[in-house]
Amino acid sequence: MSDKTKLSKFQEQVDKAVDQINREKIVDRIWNIDHTVWKDNPEEISNRLGWLGSPNVMKEAASEITQFVDRIRNEGFTNVLLLGMGGSSLAPEVFSKIFGTNSDYPNLSVLDSTDPGAVSAFAERLDPAKTLYITSTKSGSTVETISFMKYFYNQTQKAVGKENAGNHFIAITDPGSGLESMAKELRFRKTFLNDPDIGGRYSALSYFGSVPAALVGMDIIKLLNRAGDMAVNCREDKVANNPGAWLGAVMGALAKSGKDKLTLVTSQQLSPFGAWVEQLIAESTGKEGKGILPVDGEQLLAPEFYGDDRLFVYLRLKNDDSFDKGIAELSAAGHPVVQLELDDLYDIGGQFFRWEMATVVAGSILGINPFNQPNVESAKVKAKEMVNSYKKEGKLPEIDATFQEDGIKVYSQSNAGKISDLLDEFLSQVNFKNDKRSYVALQAYLQPTSGTDGVLHQIRTSIQKKYKLATTVGFGPRFLHSTGQLHKGDAGNGLFIQFTADSPNDLAIPDAPGSDNSSISFGVLKMAQALGDRQALLDAGRRVIRFHLGENVIEGLEKVTQKI
Repeated sequence: MSDKTKLSKFQEQVDKAVDQINREKIVDRIWNIDHTVWKDNPEEISNRLGWLGSPNVMKEAASEITQFVDRIRNEGFTNVLLLGMGGSSLAPEVFSKIFGTNSDYPNLSVLDSTDPGAVSAFAERLDPAKTLYITSTKSGSTVETISFMKYFYNQTQKAVGKENAGNHFIAITDPGSGLESMAKELRFRKTFLNDPDIGGRYSALSYFGSVPAALVGMDIIKLLNRAGDMAVNCREDKVANNPGAWLGAVMGALAKSGKDKLTLVTSQQLSPFGAWVEQLIAESTGKEGKGILPVDGEQLLAPEFYGDDRLFVYLRLKNDDSFDKGIAELSAAGHPVVQLELDDLYDIGGQFFRWEMATVVAGSILGINPFNQPNVESAKVKAKEMVNSYKKEGKLPEIDATFQEDGIKVYSQSNAGKISDLLDEFLSQVNFKNDKRSYVALQAYLQPTSGTDGVLHQIRTSIQKKYKLATTVGFGPRFLHSTGQLHKGDAGNGLFIQFTADSPNDLAIPDAPGSDNSSISFGVLKMAQALGDRQALLDAGRRVIRFHLGENVIEGLEKVTQKI
């Protein structure tokens, strides 16, 4: 791996941050589990640094993991479906998408959407008799994950019988969690108990990532060796010799200087890594009125389409020059650029560790705790209130639409009566609170499909070109476990556009595994989460508009695109 940096006029700020890190012995204190690097109170810090030892711990567990995988292969399982959210699902998704599946290994898919269409797509495609389900949650109580598990447990029980159903499930969770107890009760095939001192978003190199990596046929020793080499380099006291601390110094210093939109540009083969980085940075830094906004998946445009709030990080696979010209143009235009080069795909193991170290170092510069998520709970509380209302009244609380146009119901606090006027008024709110520029977050409580993703990408590109604003796209409720923290915890510069739709083919969530009783459906849960998130944003003083697209999602999104 090699790094190249062109920080333009911001080199001086980075040099000062480097001097501060060296002077305060930040690196040595991190490795010695010194919570005062971030806060005087050790709560949710001292018990969140277990990831520092993950590469070595997992190498010791590698034999257990590979023996387990061999048994799965020998028993004829052809598919693995991981049920999880946020930190429990994103690293496995990276491994699945970047490395694919080796021959003779099962195909790994990830379900992290409560959209009934997304759930039913897997139920229809995968044969339960040949599928292994991974229930993956640190807390053991994540509502989406447990709902997935109950639904697919019932499907499996119908296919293979009650006596054999548990043999198709494994759990990855913390010791003493509710899931550990449930797994014993339902006789899951195996439970991997993770180090409880590792937070979800720092768990890529723990059981949460290593088990799925092995299941798709990756050489996990090779992966962990690359991570271990990076960990050794990240122990260097001097920042100049420490790739993680150096990147963290750049991130923190530039964020304080107004370059708080960390924009990832990656080689095509590495693009799935962006979603993991997005979650790590957003949930770790977006709090106490501060934040670094990770921007993943934007189309690389000419320099004139960007505001002056960008730091570009170019993650490049060796000998891939696909984006070299565009990055050079951005650098020539004065945008700060960091280029990180990977020798091969397995270097991604080192990148996991590097970005984790960089993020906690940036947190020390910003003066925040990078391990907690104080604002995530607000959306959960509101969603729970919505669900409780549904159980009592038989319907979700809903407000009247502001207006309706072309079959799209619009909810806003504006007096505008047309979608085009509303969007222009809304997106022209480019403010500079705390010297930070606005950004636009597209929140899609829709079924994640390539078609939907494609139109959302058109929308974000149109907005970027016209308003020069950084844009993000997140499918709900998945993003609630990542960027959702930053949305409510940063300086309040976000402009939020929420998309919802009907769920004509809804699916019931069993009240318990093996039970036919159901108090709520996936469609109701998803809508409760959307409405709860909207209310939590409004309560936090954020600016939100919502488009309810009805049943024809693609057509509705295309209509919105035409109005920008």
